[in-house]
Amino acid sequence: MKQQPTPAPEAAFSPKERIKQAYLDYVLRKGKPPISVFKLTQKLGLPEQEFYASYANFDAIDREIWADFGREARATAAREPVWEQYGAREKLLGYYYTLIEILKHNRSYALQSLRRSLSKMPGITPRVLNDFRQDFEAFVEDLLREGRRTEEVASRQLVQHGYPRFFWQQQLFVLGFFAKDDTVNFERTDAAIEKAVTLSFDLVGRNTLDSAADFVRFLVRR
Repeated sequence: MKQQPTPAPEAAFSPKERIKQAYLDYVLRKGKPPISVFKLTQKLGLPEQEFYASYANFDAIDREIWADFGREARATAAREPVWEQYGAREKLLGYYYTLIEILKHNRSYALQSLRRSLSKMPGITPRVLNDFRQDFEAFVEDLLREGRRTEEVASRQLVQHGYPRFFWQQQLFVLGFFAKDDTVNFERTDAAIEKAVTLSFDLVGRNTLDSAADFVRFLVRR
C-alpha cells in the first residue's frame, strides 16, 4: 500500500504563516476575530512582537487574504490555454468565474467576511478590500487598454479614466450577490456575472452615442 506523505510539522512554517493560519482557524470557529493579538500569540507560543513584525493588526491579515484571492484568480485564469486569444470581455468573465470558484473553496471565511463588511455601507469599499481593489483596478485598466487597441472598447478621453472605478463597483456587486446567493453551487451568481459583464461592455464599447459623436465631428470639420 502506498504510504501517505507525512504532514509538515508546525515548526516548518514561518511565524507569519502560523499566525495567519491561527487567525483563520479562530475566525472560522468563532465567526469573529480574536479578542487580542496577545491572546492569539500566547496560544501559538510566540512573543507578541512576532505578530507585529508581519502585521499591523488583524485587519491587515484580512486585507492580505483578500488580495491573495484576487491574485490567485488572475493567475489561475491566465494559465488557461485560450487566455491570450480572449478579448477584454472574455478575460474579465474568466477572472470572475475563477474568483468565485476560489471563494467557494474558502466559502466559510469569505461569506463571514463579506457579510460582516459589505452590509455596513452598500456601495462603499470596506477597508478589508482596499488591497484587493488596487490590484483589481490595475488589472481592469490593462484589460481596457488592450480593448481600446483592438477597438473592443471605445476611446473616450473625457470619461475613460473613470472606468476602473466603474468596474470596481461591478466587482462589489458580484461579491455582494455571491454573499447573498442561496442557490445550489451559487448558480445565480454565475448568471449575474454574465449579465453584469455584458452590460458593462455594452456601455464601454462602441455604441449609438459614439456613432452620433463621430457624425457630429464629421459635420463640424466640413
